[in-house]
Amino acid sequence: MIINDEPARTIGILKKYNLMPRKKFGQNFLIDTHVIEKIIDAAEINSDDCVLEIGPGIGTMTRHLCDRAAKVIAVEIDRDLAKILKEDILRDKENLTIINEDILKVNVDELVEKENGGRPIKVVANLPYYITTPIIMGLFENHVPMESLTLMVQKEVASRMCAKPGTKDYGALTVAVSYYSECYLAANVPCNCFMPRPDVMSAVVRLKVLREKPVNVKDSDKMFAIVKAAFGQRRKTLQNALVNAQGINCTKEKVAAALESMNLPPLARGEILSLEQFAEMSDFLG
Repeated sequence: MIINDEPARTIGILKKYNLMPRKKFGQNFLIDTHVIEKIIDAAEINSDDCVLEIGPGIGTMTRHLCDRAAKVIAVEIDRDLAKILKEDILRDKENLTIINEDILKVNVDELVEKENGGRPIKVVANLPYYITTPIIMGLFENHVPMESLTLMVQKEVASRMCAKPGTKDYGALTVAVSYYSECYLAANVPCNCFMPRPDVMSAVVRLKVLREKPVNVKDSDKMFAIVKAAFGQRRKTLQNALVNAQGINCTKEKVAAALESMNLPPLARGEILSLEQFAEMSDFLG
């Protein structure tokens, strides 16, 4: 039986260092040992792995990662927390490197080359909700060598990542995630698993990075410009959404011809197109 001593530990650390969770960094500390184990199990961490942890906070999950992985690189934006982790809380973890930096400003590709010889890493993170998408897309678009990303995110965001075409949660994020990875919803996490309690439910999602892209498309930048325009105003038809969008340069007639060639209705909206269909439309519009 796993004993959950994290609430008391967290309170003790916050009191010892006179700390308060900072809203500007989206700090909600995970205090449930069972959830921590679920995250690490979902990430399939083993003794050969190099793990990049984004936002270690007070080191709750970091300790467990260090016990399971060969090496852990923890990037923490909060200067006070990074110092406390280095000098006290995790000073005994010899396989841990702590970097005090904003992950959005870190050249992760260079970091992986330096810390893991360029071999693929596994990313684990309890992400601040307001920068979830920029972090995920930054890692994907910069082609960081990764095996997987296992993330604690807002449940709504997790639903969007794993959504199917034609559903209310399906959108630009879904298409982008499916281009780079396979999405798996590992667990739902109640608000009472955090301190302080967030206002929204959370979920653990695992993104297994694809070795080969699932579609062949001539110009992926153009495809994503189409995706962005298609979901920019969901109520618009594709014809209306794409005509004035930047980076596409097409007419209503050409969009109509593309839809016809794909056996889609003239008034189709972006929400019904799969990744494969977005790729096909991109190639057609050339």
